[in-house]
Amino acid sequence: MTRLDLMTAADVPLMQGLAQRVTAVRPDLIGAGASYGELAWIWGKDHAAQGAAWPRRLWFVGGDPVAWGWACLPRRVRRSDGSVKEATGTSLTYQVHPDHAGLVDEVIDWYEGVAAGPERTVIPSAADEFALKRWMAHGYAVDPAALGDTGDWTQLNERDLTDVHRPVLPDGFRFRTADEAGPEAAVRAHVDAWAPSTYTAESYEGVRRTASYRGDLHILVEAPDGTMAASTIMWLDGANRTVEFEPVGTHPDYRRLGLGRAMLLHGMRLARAAGATHATVACLGAPGHPEARGLYYGVGFRELSRDAPLIRTGTADRT
Repeated sequence: MTRLDLMTAADVPLMQGLAQRVTAVRPDLIGAGASYGELAWIWGKDHAAQGAAWPRRLWFVGGDPVAWGWACLPRRVRRSDGSVKEATGTSLTYQVHPDHAGLVDEVIDWYEGVAAGPERTVIPSAADEFALKRWMAHGYAVDPAALGDTGDWTQLNERDLTDVHRPVLPDGFRFRTADEAGPEAAVRAHVDAWAPSTYTAESYEGVRRTASYRGDLHILVEAPDGTMAASTIMWLDGANRTVEFEPVGTHPDYRRLGLGRAMLLHGMRLARAAGATHATVACLGAPGHPEARGLYYGVGFRELSRDAPLIRTGTADRT
């Protein structure tokens, strides 16, 4: 097995820098989990609990990263309801700059060297035809479970911020920022929306430590009784003047009240005031998961790109 060099906090801005350069020329090639905001979000919330299972490698040209791979090895994760989630296979998030597309073969070889468990999965962008051919040449195939009617593949959605409707909240509700409401409220809002969740106060502290987190762009919706009924974090990529919503969630007791719509519109207006001209948000794309997609389409987002989930079992042949 290849020596495991684990992901560190210093890697995150390097990987985000590559995300920014790819976004500038081919935003449709940004892979699942490889966007500017997603990198900070996943690292921030999970590294304390799962970082020991995160080997990574970066490839450089002239001092700049042009490719990276980030593997998640088999692990056990405890959730807020006391249940334990068991991940028995290995998954990969990666990015290769289109000017150095041939490095995907080195990413694949590295991944094969660090992967463990009976299955290896990877989720390239469906727009990356060259990479898809190379993964398949190494024994990977379309993952039928991930692509089914209730599969877990994602699509990335986009819209510009030139014309954003005025947000309207139900009577008694109000917008807050995490800076105003404080850490306890921010954590509670996320855990309530995503229960059962692995998110904790330590997770949020990790998110806050990332260089790209801004508490004034972390929005909450407060109900009349003081419950934080919805929340989202916006990640502002100043180089490309684009903002990414991740995550977006509403408390189950406060759904279908228009809170998500109002929060997104309010967030887009805040992002525009901060210099953004464009916004993105990801959602599950399968037909059996219409809720989030309907919400985002309802506020003007449209599909930019989608995943192409691949899988390789331990017995697959390589060429």
